[in-house]
Amino acid sequence: MKASPKKCLIVGPAWVGDMIMAQSLFIALKQKYPELIIDVLAPAWSEPLLASMSEVNESIVMSLGHGQLDLKKRYQLGKSLRKNHYDWAIVLPNSLKSALVPFWANIPRRTAYKGEMRYGLINDMHHLDKQKLTMTVQRFVALAGESDVDAPDYAFPALKIEQIDQKRVLTSFKLDQRLPILALCPGAEYGSAKCWPAEHYAAVAKKAISENWQVWILGSEKDRAIAEEIKTAVGSEQCLQLAGETTLEQVIILLSLASQVISNDSGLMHIAAAVDSPVIALYGSSDPNFTPPLNVNAQIVTLNMSCSPCFKRECPLGHLKCLQDITPDSVWKRMDIKIG
Repeated sequence: MKASPKKCLIVGPAWVGDMIMAQSLFIALKQKYPELIIDVLAPAWSEPLLASMSEVNESIVMSLGHGQLDLKKRYQLGKSLRKNHYDWAIVLPNSLKSALVPFWANIPRRTAYKGEMRYGLINDMHHLDKQKLTMTVQRFVALAGESDVDAPDYAFPALKIEQIDQKRVLTSFKLDQRLPILALCPGAEYGSAKCWPAEHYAAVAKKAISENWQVWILGSEKDRAIAEEIKTAVGSEQCLQLAGETTLEQVIILLSLASQVISNDSGLMHIAAAVDSPVIALYGSSDPNFTPPLNVNAQIVTLNMSCSPCFKRECPLGHLKCLQDITPDSVWKRMDIKIG
């Protein structure tokens, strides 16, 4: 590009973890073009995440649900964005429909991977070499470049957390930091093949409480059932069930307060890494080489079984040994090594 871009619209991903990894792209763009204004078009749920990214000027709500086409609404949104005078758009999702708004916004340069045959909609086409770009974060950051290149360097995501907000959330839930905090994240939006068994989480929680820790169970409303199962199995007032009780903003802040986080491969795992909390990440059906927690201090636990990663929502063999056979004791020992 001959002239430095002034204003960029990024069409963001639809998953929490991917949105965290997209921050590495935002950082790369600001490093390359310090004066660049970055706006992000993304689902409404992502606003608290984007508000915690200092690189983002504004988040623009994509009101259409995942998988919803509605050409009329997309055209109206694109037309409404023309007044912002973007000179660059970067489209992270691979779908054809995700490229429509930047096209209808008359943004002159529209960068993305080929995806769903988006010729015309995308006029700065990158061709993904999965052998070179083996990680999602690399694929995102590579779009900041002028052409297809080898795997780029990338900075880790880093969400901005204010101490006043930590105090506000602690007060709201009547929590304190007098005891070290073990945060458990037992859910996974993608499916059960990513989930370490509830009884294993409960066993680690019991051990932590016996060592005078407190335990917070975090997650969305969808994780409430497994969180309640863990809470019941633990049977202690030092184990607090907060899944489904928090907003995304609150859970980001709570994770930033944790002394240790144990999590499945999930959006909350990526958030925990991005707020610089110690993370033990448990991998079963997914690949830690593809979407690892982006923090130098994160610990990855995987058994590297012959049947994994299978990338299935449910275990196709019905035994979930890739996670079932990760013992609570082995995870606790990693926590001992980390915390001392």
